[in-house]
Amino acid sequence: MKILLVHNYYRSDFPSGENEVFEAEREMLESRGHEVFVHKRHSDELASKGAFGTLLGALSTPWNPWETRRLSKIARTFRPDIIHAHNTFPLISPAIFQSVRGDAAKVLTLHNYRLFCPTAMLFRNSSPCTLCIEKKSVRDSLRYGCYRDSRVATLPIATSVALHRTLGTWKTKVESFIALSEFQRQLVTQSGLPSQSVYVKPNFFRGKPELIRWEDREPVVVFAGRLSPEKGIKTLIHAWRRWQNGAPVLKIIGDGILRTELTELANELPVRFLGYLSNESTIREIAKARLLVVPSEWFECFPRVIIEAFAHGTPVAVSDIGSLGMFVTHHENGIVFQSGNSESLYNSLVSIWNAPDKLRELSLGALKEFSNRYTESAIYEKLMHIYREARLKVSTRQS
Repeated sequence: MKILLVHNYYRSDFPSGENEVFEAEREMLESRGHEVFVHKRHSDELASKGAFGTLLGALSTPWNPWETRRLSKIARTFRPDIIHAHNTFPLISPAIFQSVRGDAAKVLTLHNYRLFCPTAMLFRNSSPCTLCIEKKSVRDSLRYGCYRDSRVATLPIATSVALHRTLGTWKTKVESFIALSEFQRQLVTQSGLPSQSVYVKPNFFRGKPELIRWEDREPVVVFAGRLSPEKGIKTLIHAWRRWQNGAPVLKIIGDGILRTELTELANELPVRFLGYLSNESTIREIAKARLLVVPSEWFECFPRVIIEAFAHGTPVAVSDIGSLGMFVTHHENGIVFQSGNSESLYNSLVSIWNAPDKLRELSLGALKEFSNRYTESAIYEKLMHIYREARLKVSTRQS
């Protein structure tokens, strides 16, 4: 199968799981003999241009005519069976779905909610917000200046959302959408995507994980992600303040706008800030830990760290918001606590940490969950099914 992959990489100083997923799927397809052509742009291109780059990104977000011509030329030459986009923001733009002709089936992975929400996270004022979905309008995002707390910054993304809703891009120009969970699928169909076109395919762990014996693991808990409000990291630190001297070491991997505030909040606590680590180093820290905690307070699509933990037999503690409780089964492969509630998080962690035999049992459950659902071969079959269905829709329309 000939596959044209499309992706706008996020800035290198803003590490993204989307970039990692894109690379993993590209390698998976190439290793199985598919002919793959990659069309990519980097947001670093804008950062290097200063104010002009900011303006260029804003103008490109709704409709980039240069990218549509470039991709149309690639499609005419390469003649792909599938055009699979992961991220078009900000440089590529959704205009490619309207403009690229031919009989290639178009597929879009929904790594976030940007098709309907300018912030892409359905998150405002430190809590989930679904106004743009419920009203099928971006007016409230402009009213509140949701993107970067700025109406000016929100305008180009809101324009893109409204424009492609009006043009029917998502209803008529894309054969298949890939949601990462059933919860996300329900939300995006509520937003207006055709339910028959939205498939669920979770992320996966590429390669063979190297397992560390439970006895050889460090008695630590790990958090890995952005240090930003939606990740629930302040709730996590408050749980450690409740725990005080009896708490295990908490390793925090990642960086972000809350770094300084969190460092002060964690003063004199057994909390270590490791900063940004490479993907390989992050996985090693998760693999040798006894628990990963994901205290998110927004509707996560599918954090890759959960799969990385399961692949290495590390149990996961997650908040009960959105899809997270669908990935982790309480007392089988991890534990579930109330989102945004430091007392619930503290009580849940203390109860499992003080039951080492149960924690080890959860480790076995994590490995089982990975083997049953998230291996590369299992996810590859799901992706091929989505591609075949997309091709069938094109053939049916043309006949």
